[in-house]
Amino acid sequence: MKKLIVIRHAKSSWDNLQLSDFDRPLNERGERDAPRMGKRLKEKRIVPDLLLSSPANRALTTCEKIADILGYPKEKIKTDRELYHAGEEEILHIIKKNNDKHDVVLIFGHNPGLTDFVNKLTDTFIDNVPTCGIVACSLNLNSWKEIGWGKGKLDFFDFPKSKA
Repeated sequence: MKKLIVIRHAKSSWDNLQLSDFDRPLNERGERDAPRMGKRLKEKRIVPDLLLSSPANRALTTCEKIADILGYPKEKIKTDRELYHAGEEEILHIIKKNNDKHDVVLIFGHNPGLTDFVNKLTDTFIDNVPTCGIVACSLNLNSWKEIGWGKGKLDFFDFPKSKA
């Protein structure tokens, strides 16, 4: 059994229009929401084997803030450039490459790819995964290579403005 937790980066800042999209930091709300959502994961007793993030500043910072709350060492965070604005097929391909020793994987990325990915992976429809939204799925798999469309079962969907 594998568990995949898909997390969209927290709210980013548009204050400095000179920065590239890749380099945009979190804004004040994003700085608050990422640790809050990390606490919600901790309350659900999520213990990750791997944190995998887009290297874009806003995604990696979200990942690092959640890693702090979960007690996951920052030096063990993996980044994959392909996650930066990846579509659902690219995300699927990236996950298939996961080492099978990792049973609980948290992946941090961007929309619209993440929303499209979870909708094709699970038996449910989510209109939009909002910033810092979390979609947790169980997969009845022995190997990440077996992942495919429709194989995920939604465990929970949470986001900063939900009542969770």
